[in-house]
Amino acid sequence: MLSYPYFDPVMISIGPLALRWYGMMYVFGVVSGWLLGRWRASRPWNRWTPPMVDDFITWAILGVVVGGRLGYVLFYNAGYYLSNPLKALAVWEGGMSFHGGVVGVVAVCWLFARARGLGFREVGDFIAPLVPPGLFFGRIGNFINAELWGRPTDLPWGMPFPGAGGEPRHPSQLYEAGLEGVLLFVILWWYSAKPRPAGCVGGLFLLGYGAFRFLVEFAREPDAHLGFVALQWLSMGQILCLPMIALGGGLMWWGYARGR
Repeated sequence: MLSYPYFDPVMISIGPLALRWYGMMYVFGVVSGWLLGRWRASRPWNRWTPPMVDDFITWAILGVVVGGRLGYVLFYNAGYYLSNPLKALAVWEGGMSFHGGVVGVVAVCWLFARARGLGFREVGDFIAPLVPPGLFFGRIGNFINAELWGRPTDLPWGMPFPGAGGEPRHPSQLYEAGLEGVLLFVILWWYSAKPRPAGCVGGLFLLGYGAFRFLVEFAREPDAHLGFVALQWLSMGQILCLPMIALGGGLMWWGYARGR
């Protein structure tokens, strides 16, 4: 069993102002995606330019925040927010859904494509490889906050998390950081290095994230107020991953079928 490395959630404090590690993880994620996007836009094999990436990042931040918050409100605690609708605006109290964030970014991609005269799938294919670093930093932020921990385990790397009962648990945040953040980034960056049928890079992102998240959910503790939501073993996260897997696989099949 490993010991949980306790972190001070406050990175820097100056008087009454406190800069928290979790908030900085969002900053690191946005900056990493922005820099990678500018580098990709400088390559001669696409129609993007660095200023277009700068413009899109502004749109994307809004899509992530609005979509992530609405996704959490609708998917994970709809009853509470129906009774307390103003609490849905209290984003500083926490509560964001990655699946909702994806919907927000997809909507932004569609709007950006229309505004710039680009194809919707072209925008999605360009943006998809830029997302995993943000996922990596987000999961590291969850680990620092000692939240979204895993299920009990007797494996040697299990660790007791604060507030989780003292028994060793899977560090599922680190599993997700490695799979959804590092491995998915490597796969997408390699796959997108050559021209692919339209929609296939974005499809591979949806398929890869959905599959990795579905698997990690077997080691992650379900949300306490939801538990298992289907068949006594499927969590809400797994339910939301199923349409991602189906849509991602469908986009790749369609792209290669049209290419042939």
